[in-house]
Amino acid sequence: MKQHAYQSTGLSLIIGAILVIVTMVMHPSGGSMERILSISKTITVTHALAIFCLPIILFGFYGLTHKLMDTRKIAILAFLILAFGLIAAMFAALINGLTVPYFLGKYADRLEENREVLEPILTYSFAINTPLDYIFIVACCLAILLYSISILMTRAFPVWLGYFGVLFGLFVIVGASTGFVFTNLTGFRIVTFSIAAWILCAGFFVMRFKVYTDE
Repeated sequence: MKQHAYQSTGLSLIIGAILVIVTMVMHPSGGSMERILSISKTITVTHALAIFCLPIILFGFYGLTHKLMDTRKIAILAFLILAFGLIAAMFAALINGLTVPYFLGKYADRLEENREVLEPILTYSFAINTPLDYIFIVACCLAILLYSISILMTRAFPVWLGYFGVLFGLFVIVGASTGFVFTNLTGFRIVTFSIAAWILCAGFFVMRFKVYTDE
């Protein structure tokens, strides 16, 4: 890859990370059907922004993958796992962020008479969203862990970024084993902000296009 290609993919990582942070700051908490309807525009805009940033992030990780390429091809495995997680995130945002507000909007004037039908449908949509969130979290954390191991092996970037990713992966493992809930708004924000922070740092170093060593 040419230097300008690394600059464009690194910039994509930075932009994608910033969009993720903005999305999570704007992300409202859910609630009853009335609550969802009252903030439907905010929900739709937030999740549309989340979907928009996914291909930008994936393009950025293409440059990171190329930069961390070695004989073991760990970065390629990380890229494939990440893509799988981003697809899950897209479906989660599509269902809860775009479909649910649109669906409820059709019944905005007659919620009470249709409540017995609507509530099971909403419960089912949230039940689908939860495993999609877990797929996204696990895939992103595993990908970052593999990228971090590759950084420590290749020394393509400062080693502290690799240790940061490894520690983040250990944090998620410990949290999962101790019953920490990653799919509520607080837990999801903690994980997502951590992911965005790692992506932001990685994007900065991809843009710099320079080989780092400990020497």
